[in-house]
Amino acid sequence: MSTDALDENALVSQAREITGLDDFGEDTWREGLERLVAALREEAALNEIGVQVAAGEIRTYLANRLRVTEWHRSYHELGAADVTPPIVIIGQGRTGTTILHDLLAQDPAHRVPLTWEVDRPLPPPETATYDSDPRIAEVQTQLDLTELVIPGFKRMHPMGARLAQECVRITAADFRSMIFPTQYRVPSYARWLLYEADMAPAYRWHRHFLQVLQSRHRRERWVLKSPGHLWCLGALLAEYPNAVLVQTHRDPVRIIASIASLLATLRRLATNATSIAEGGAEFADYLLDGLDRSVTAREDGTVPAKRVIDVQFQAFLADPFACIREIYVRLGLELTREVEARMRAFLAENSQDKHGGHRYSLAETGLDAEKLRERARRYQEYFAVPSEV
Repeated sequence: MSTDALDENALVSQAREITGLDDFGEDTWREGLERLVAALREEAALNEIGVQVAAGEIRTYLANRLRVTEWHRSYHELGAADVTPPIVIIGQGRTGTTILHDLLAQDPAHRVPLTWEVDRPLPPPETATYDSDPRIAEVQTQLDLTELVIPGFKRMHPMGARLAQECVRITAADFRSMIFPTQYRVPSYARWLLYEADMAPAYRWHRHFLQVLQSRHRRERWVLKSPGHLWCLGALLAEYPNAVLVQTHRDPVRIIASIASLLATLRRLATNATSIAEGGAEFADYLLDGLDRSVTAREDGTVPAKRVIDVQFQAFLADPFACIREIYVRLGLELTREVEARMRAFLAENSQDKHGGHRYSLAETGLDAEKLRERARRYQEYFAVPSEV
């Protein structure tokens, strides 16, 4: 399969031609782009659609970076505005982070990056048209196509232009993001990202991006979310030292089994060579290392106890609103009846099995449960995370 479309210099030139702009800001994006493109060409076993999808996504990230950089040049005062100390959900994938994020988004005091504005950030969204912006329908049309080409993905992960979006989709424009190893088999890029890359530039870019989104539509506080933060908590808190973290916890063996299943489905768009066993083998160490880093961050003081709230997945499933009330109490906020009613209405409309249940098992990964359990012991004991049957 020809990967000629994945030429980094050509993609950079195309982004400049599309936007009519030339300045990408800090040059920090280039190393990640080079490593990503090399891994896509050499490791990802892309099919014809995969080549075009990957090239298109990279071109879009580059174009958005050009536009955001130009906006900061033109609106320096707005771009210098502080980003309200955010609430950041940092739990590992498949631990309830998505539904928690979407529920907290129902509070009008919370500013949550929605999928449509993350995909198409400029011009900045405005309060008067925030719910009627034509970009909402445009992005939703694209998302509806995803279910056609990846049947069953909605059963695993909700998609919607008006739903909350993860920070990895923002840091992707600095090409330091876990979104790429999730979508594509790019192990050399993933190893660089997790074990070598300096993540400080990604969070500087993250702040720049939020400054654009909030410039014409502000709320009292940002509420953000991404499992990708777990691997780089020091860099996150260096950029947002007053952030409050919410870490969700779940049996790591179940996390690995669920994510392996999700990877196999998601990667099916880009490659004909994907399997649950492959995803499990590749990601098990990444996931367990991320959880270990979260323990180390507590032990060495990188994450002070007063800046983090822990939520157990099983407790959240049993009574999500008891957990949410506790979060509000810890934050010193009031969960009003009106806001709770909005959350309950959203949950009723977006039940876990709305698109059918996600069924998976560790057996499909071929991994040894006992070895994984031993490897996860430190994390489970530190956070008192129960094993699931």
